[in-house]
Amino acid sequence: MKDVYDLIVIGGGTGGNGVAGMAAKAGWSVASIDSLPHGGTCALRGCDPKKMLVAVTEGLDWAERMKGKGLKAQAFLDWPDMMAFKRTFTDAMPPRIEAGMEKAGIDVLHGQARFTGPDSIELNGETLRAKHFHIATGARPMTLNIPGEEYLTSSTEFLGLTGRPDRIAFVGGGFIAMEFAHIARRAGVREVTVLEMADRPLSNFDSDLVDLLVEGTEELGIDLRTRAKVLEIEKQGNEFTVTVERTDGPETVTCDLVVHGTGRVPHIDSLNLEAAGVEYTRRGIQVNASMRTSNPAIFAAGDCADSGPNLTPVSAFEGRVAGKNLLAGKDERTVKYPPIPSVVFTLPMVASVGLSQAAAREQGLKFDTHFEKTDRWYSSLRVGARHTAYKVLVEHGTGKILGAHLIGPGAEEQINLFAMAMRASLTANQIKAMIFAYPSYASDIGSMV
Repeated sequence: MKDVYDLIVIGGGTGGNGVAGMAAKAGWSVASIDSLPHGGTCALRGCDPKKMLVAVTEGLDWAERMKGKGLKAQAFLDWPDMMAFKRTFTDAMPPRIEAGMEKAGIDVLHGQARFTGPDSIELNGETLRAKHFHIATGARPMTLNIPGEEYLTSSTEFLGLTGRPDRIAFVGGGFIAMEFAHIARRAGVREVTVLEMADRPLSNFDSDLVDLLVEGTEELGIDLRTRAKVLEIEKQGNEFTVTVERTDGPETVTCDLVVHGTGRVPHIDSLNLEAAGVEYTRRGIQVNASMRTSNPAIFAAGDCADSGPNLTPVSAFEGRVAGKNLLAGKDERTVKYPPIPSVVFTLPMVASVGLSQAAAREQGLKFDTHFEKTDRWYSSLRVGARHTAYKVLVEHGTGKILGAHLIGPGAEEQINLFAMAMRASLTANQIKAMIFAYPSYASDIGSMV
């Protein structure tokens, strides 16, 4: 460890590691700091381990859908084995990432960094200085300010559970709560409750498709309660009582585990940004289109910045722009976001890219809405999927795709094809003219536009 570096990167996830690598390759002296093992939330405590658990539950879902269709299977899930499978990935990532960084000449450091000036930080009682800093500390669970909040289990802790609880309540109805609720219920958790204070879960996704997901969620045996504001969590012995306020009055849910799923906020509280002259708001560190902060020597990217959507590919995208500008010594590149797809990895999956109907109308755009339930389509019948549909917005005159919204098997890959088509400004007629491999989920796209 040196006393002075050309660049110190704070945060060892996707928003920071690429920047550190770019600078090291250019011959800069670089340190990368994280208070946890390097890898970031997505690889170690979020997207990747979650989807490994989803992969196991997909086997159960597939067996259930194929009942009476020739598949004779008595599938069941072993929770400890599922978690051990997840660890085959998450345990291997930090040493692999850190070894790669060290091989590139990057000093890999651990601890909680705190700015002490515009060009200095304190780390484990020592002062380090740098010509430049890049902040990519990600996000943390938001604070709810309710009695008993200390009893909440974080998403990180849920992903590390060694045993299967019998009853779980999820506070919130966003990505985390809905995905984990589906995992838990298919894994054999007897009572799964989702408590969402809004009128419906997944408010950023198309309401017609979310309605179909809600049907599937309730058929799975999940108790989904909307307009349910959590007021208090109490603990008696080994169980918890969650009090919620609903339209008809207060209700309680008794469970063995209460999981925080209400969303995340920028993880910047402990950085002492004031000392560095870095301005921030509740939305995160303020950055310009080049990812530079109010301190010209400091950049930020990803979930800790007040920039694009809080998605892993977005943080990597922003990091590349920040890295290019760092090395150039000036703001040569600006962030211009392409259509960004997002997916909720419930079963069925829900996916979206581009504008919703409401957003398109607010912009004064004229368009046709292509909406259809597809449970009778071949691609759904083949796999016994019942809650499937699409909604695609096609602009009048140009024929361009303004937005695509999907639910069902294959949605996670179909949405990427829609994103590519939108990025290339392909029209509906051009998409119809394409020849896809058939039968495949991709071959359905021409019938959606």
